[in-house]
Amino acid sequence: MDLFEKKKTKTNNFEPLSVRLRPKTLGEFVGQSHIIGKGKLLNRIIESDKLTSLILYGPPGTGKTTLAHIISGVTNSHFERVNAVSSNVAELKKIIQESKNRINNLSKRTILFIDEIHRFNRAQQDVLIPDVEDGNLVLIGATIYNPFFSIASPLISRSHIFELKPLNEEEILIIMERALLDKERGLGGLPIKANKDALNFLAKASGGDARRALNTLEIASLTTRASKDKFIRIDLKIIEESLQKKAVAYDRSDDAHYDTISAFIKSMRGSDPDAAIYWLAKMLYAGEDIRFIARRLCICAAEDVGNADPQALILANAACSLVETIGMPEARIILAQVVTYIAGAPKSNASYLAIEEALADVEKEKTLEVPSHLKDASYHGAKALGHGKDYKYAHNYEGHFVKQDYIPNKKSYYKPGDIGFEIKIKERLDQLHKNK
Repeated sequence: MDLFEKKKTKTNNFEPLSVRLRPKTLGEFVGQSHIIGKGKLLNRIIESDKLTSLILYGPPGTGKTTLAHIISGVTNSHFERVNAVSSNVAELKKIIQESKNRINNLSKRTILFIDEIHRFNRAQQDVLIPDVEDGNLVLIGATIYNPFFSIASPLISRSHIFELKPLNEEEILIIMERALLDKERGLGGLPIKANKDALNFLAKASGGDARRALNTLEIASLTTRASKDKFIRIDLKIIEESLQKKAVAYDRSDDAHYDTISAFIKSMRGSDPDAAIYWLAKMLYAGEDIRFIARRLCICAAEDVGNADPQALILANAACSLVETIGMPEARIILAQVVTYIAGAPKSNASYLAIEEALADVEKEKTLEVPSHLKDASYHGAKALGHGKDYKYAHNYEGHFVKQDYIPNKKSYYKPGDIGFEIKIKERLDQLHKNK
């Protein structure tokens, strides 16, 4: 039976829990409020049945297929579904021809849902382009990959792109609680008592994947014997076994979180890549937000490596962008490269100390006025005030340097160290000041 055919009233108990519990309406849908919240574009498109071609992309278990399922239930259009893994050009051409016939004979549109559309090669995708453009077919594509890299640009330009985010722990918990209460489609018919800590761990360990959470909960429920009091008791140990993943003492709001990130930063600062990699692995295993880790790498690169190796901050900044684009599990490789680079790089906190000392002076001492020769002289009347007078343009002098006062009450804030690239910076500054 096709996913989008009308089901019999009786639930198919052979289907996984994640399929049986799939929402039938937008009101039942959990998460993705940024695109299907009340008044949001996708919500309006679905409710008005004015669908145009669209691409849904995001991690597994975030609701891509479920949204297509909901659309199939509310649209007056004919709905077709194929999976790019098993489909081919011949099947696509047949669907397109039937769609044209349906328009001509019944004045009825056809919506084609292609799951895992990224698996189609460019030739297969090109088959769709003319009819999507002419309106003979409305395309819904679902993919876990960024469509701008995996789908032909002509299809992209003719489609709305909607990105689905990993579900947060609260949303996963809502879905699991529904499953435990639903007697018709869920596990409500079983005498289950699930430990709160176990459910919280499963919500965290699922990595934003509702499908994984529900299927793990189902395995735990169906394979656990009832205790003497006739209840199926789901505790942390049962969930660990069902998920095949142990619980790690790590919560984003407790001491373990702060202690681990502290050890992580201090290991990189202390030039111990092995320790830093271990703490990284612990955070990743426990489900820490990879964007949080990448931000901490940027801070460490600037604070603890600084100008001893300016490349560290460039790599850390690249990691911030790449982990967003690639996601887990591959993002772990990018993070590991940057962690080991920072840990192995020469260290200097000279820039950090410089800004701390300067901020302290600004806060505690008299605020210095900008010298007249450094003031902006670009606006009308500035010269009459003496702004910019006697300013020396450094590029007009040998070595692009000229003796000049840039601050009253000269102080030394930045003191480059004797390691890494800062050696060269120190040598140049020393030479310039010596010449002065």
